[in-house]
Amino acid sequence: MPASHKGDSLPHDFREIQYQFTRHIRDPQNAPAPEDIEDRRMQIYRDLLFNNIEDFLAKGFPVLRKILSDDKWEAMTRDYFKNHQARTPLFPKMTQEFLQYLNNEREVQSDDYPFMNELAHYEWLELAIAIDTRELDDDKVDRDGNLLSANPVLSPLAWPFVYHYPVHRISPDFLPKQPPQQPSYLVVYRDRQDEVGFLELNPVSARLIEVLQNDTERSGEAILLDIAEQIQHPQPQVVVNGGRDILQGMQEKDIILGSRIN
Repeated sequence: MPASHKGDSLPHDFREIQYQFTRHIRDPQNAPAPEDIEDRRMQIYRDLLFNNIEDFLAKGFPVLRKILSDDKWEAMTRDYFKNHQARTPLFPKMTQEFLQYLNNEREVQSDDYPFMNELAHYEWLELAIAIDTRELDDDKVDRDGNLLSANPVLSPLAWPFVYHYPVHRISPDFLPKQPPQQPSYLVVYRDRQDEVGFLELNPVSARLIEVLQNDTERSGEAILLDIAEQIQHPQPQVVVNGGRDILQGMQEKDIILGSRIN
């Protein structure tokens, strides 16, 4: 019985040491390190774990890192490291975890850029589509089909979003303080060569992509005529002709895969 009791207590003790170790790594200022481990060794662990995470986030959000001061970036990443409870251990998912932290957990600071969270979302989107495991499938797609007389097929690796700020233009030389009157309509995509890119849309092309996300039956011409009616354009055929050029340009980028084969 004593031996069994001792065997049962060891895993519990080890778990407690693990918890104490990880609490200290996350928050060395407020959580003491396990006893009998010299601080020099703990410092190696503290630096190694934090630096790995900081480096990964800096590579995942390169523009955000570039526009923030060293002090602000370190304070933010340390707060994330200390307080965020990740839902996955996978490193490629860490950018999504960091985005969750920015949007739902971090307290807004007075010196934050007003576009910071939108910029982070845009940078996360570029990485997320790059590592998406899906491949472009031409099954039931005619790559040479007529995009006006048949239903255009939108790539599943073309993700449209609307941003208040022109996040695709943010840089150390362009840091807007107010959103422009016109929001930025963007589609981030991955082509057949696995290259990631983006396309800035106007309201008509943005509406066209929005419709194509759900409309798998109507022809491109029918969709464009409907859009012309929605915007009350006096010459619907102008919208159709312009839409044809838009569809063809998107097909060249693999945003549109071709026309649907019924």
